[in-house]
Amino acid sequence: MLRAIVFDLDDTLVDQAGAARRAVVGWAAEHGITGDVEARWGAVSGPHYQRYQRREISFQEQRRARTREFLGIEFDDAEADALFAGYLTRYEALWVAFDDAVPTLRRVRAAGLRTVVLTNGDDDHQRLKLDLTGLANEVDLHVSTSTLPASKPDPRAYRLTCERAGIAPGEALMVGNSLAHDVLGPLEAGLAAVLLDRHDAHLEAAVRRISTLHDLHW
Repeated sequence: MLRAIVFDLDDTLVDQAGAARRAVVGWAAEHGITGDVEARWGAVSGPHYQRYQRREISFQEQRRARTREFLGIEFDDAEADALFAGYLTRYEALWVAFDDAVPTLRRVRAAGLRTVVLTNGDDDHQRLKLDLTGLANEVDLHVSTSTLPASKPDPRAYRLTCERAGIAPGEALMVGNSLAHDVLGPLEAGLAAVLLDRHDAHLEAAVRRISTLHDLHW
């Protein structure tokens, strides 16, 4: 019997990518960087954030690495932190939940199911995101893998989240935008899973797929 739906946060409930793209434009201009800064920031950010997810560097260290590579100057830690703060202020101000997020979370609760968020992001950072986007009061349990011994898509991340929720993996459904992190990993761990494919990037994927949370059924 289904008892909880576990949602990814970034680009599932919150438009993280959109906020990042808009924030970097103003920040780059402030430092005289022109051209396709959105693509450049994405190319710089991805590898360093993946290193953080693999536990190779800390959350703060990945921020510093992204800042140094993007601006092309070797700053000390304090300088890198101060420079990144200029981006971060813009980024946090642009966080917004997708229009289908709150109605879906409320629909899940109305069905008698628990709403759980499982994210690979830093715990404090993601809790702030839930607060600023108005989602905190719609979520029964938030789990950041920074508080776990493993990150998505390691099966332990999903099983430990279910343990915290007081349910068995077979009593949970995971929903998210990453095929690897939010579908294949959960399936391996014993959860059901649905891919949220807002931009039709995985039309050929042989998994349960929806393009909006309004289409989520269980």
